[in-house]
Amino acid sequence: MTAIFAATILLLAAFGYLLGRGRALALGGRATAGFRLHSRPQYHGIFVAVWAALPALIVVVLWAILEPSLLRSLISDRLPAELASIPAEQMQVLLGDIRALALGQPISRPTTDAMRAIASEYSGMRTTGLLVVAGVAAALALGGLHLSRRSVAPHFRARNKVEMLITALMIVAASIAILTTIGIILSLLFETYRFFTMVPFLSFLFGLEWSPQIAIRADQVGSSGSFGAIPLIAGTMLISAIAMAVAIPVGLMSAVYLAEYANSRVRNVVKPLLEILAGIPTVVYGFFAALTMAPFIRDTGGLIGLDVASESALAAGLVMGIMIIPFVSSLSDDVINAVPQSMRDGSYALGATKSETVKRVILPAALPGIVGAVLLAVSRAIGETMIVVMAAGLAANLTINPLEAVTTVTVQIATLLVGDQEFDSPKTLAAFALGLALFTITLCLNVIALRVVRKYREQYD
Repeated sequence: MTAIFAATILLLAAFGYLLGRGRALALGGRATAGFRLHSRPQYHGIFVAVWAALPALIVVVLWAILEPSLLRSLISDRLPAELASIPAEQMQVLLGDIRALALGQPISRPTTDAMRAIASEYSGMRTTGLLVVAGVAAALALGGLHLSRRSVAPHFRARNKVEMLITALMIVAASIAILTTIGIILSLLFETYRFFTMVPFLSFLFGLEWSPQIAIRADQVGSSGSFGAIPLIAGTMLISAIAMAVAIPVGLMSAVYLAEYANSRVRNVVKPLLEILAGIPTVVYGFFAALTMAPFIRDTGGLIGLDVASESALAAGLVMGIMIIPFVSSLSDDVINAVPQSMRDGSYALGATKSETVKRVILPAALPGIVGAVLLAVSRAIGETMIVVMAAGLAANLTINPLEAVTTVTVQIATLLVGDQEFDSPKTLAAFALGLALFTITLCLNVIALRVVRKYREQYD
């Protein structure tokens, strides 16, 4: 049904465009009338198309957003007594199953006559609602089409109206991005506050033990769990540092070679090959780390007398560094190529060699962009989950030894939120606290990078 609505609105918009443009062309062709169109015919067509499609589109979007909750509230009032008395949590699941049953989707529970009757009623109400929405949308579309077509006149400023509409759309798009970010932050803050009402802030921030499993009975060991985040943060920093120790030198040197030393034939082959690494799924890297890199490091360490865990931070960090190389090399290559040729020519004119030009002119001039590439790579390393799960394990060990098993913040977030969870438990709410901590770390990295960029950009602009 959504596809039918979308296709109908697009057809109305196309018809409105042709109608408005045709009317504008007809008015502009009357040379004896002694006037000219203020705007080009296509602007008049766009104006009519927008007002033919926009009101109908708003109605359809509002219905798509409000329809589930509206119909659920209507169904709740019609539930029989044996279903209306169930707890609120089970009620939400029941209403979801009834909606799925009405839409012809499979459900896990066995159906009853009462559920089938309510699902049939739900389907009827949904059909009625769709018909009403279709009628309202059609009326608004035809009304907008008629009124906007009548507005087409020689002195009508259609271009100004269209540009105002485009500006408004860009403001709405920017506002959506900003509001989404604010919503994410507020949701993290709200759930983190709930977590800290159950777990002390200092014990989370400075605690040295992480064991979020809460026992069923109060007399069991660790019945309250341990929520010290230091082992997770240390593991995240350790694996990210190993990854960046691989990605930054290899990626940056690859970028310098491709931009300054390689001929076009080599560049056209090597650059796409490097960028292929960015397209490989992370689960493939995880398999490579778990099945190839981790056993190789363990066996190699055993040959020289080192005790290497079967799942180690070194294996995860090395494979993660390989995965991140394209982020550094591709972006740095583009930044280096953007350095003006006049700076290279001036350096050569002063007698500098190619290597001196690269070290003292090109890299300092490209430093803001390189810092941005490195920051993106660091953020990618901090946020990686699959490689760590498969190669470094889930053990929350507080260590700086890369040969031992560690875990990261993102892995624990994924672990805490897997399966059916109760969001009144500190075990589940800990995921939001970890998310806020990760957000804060990334924000601090952004601030540091911005300061570096501003400092050197003023020098080389």
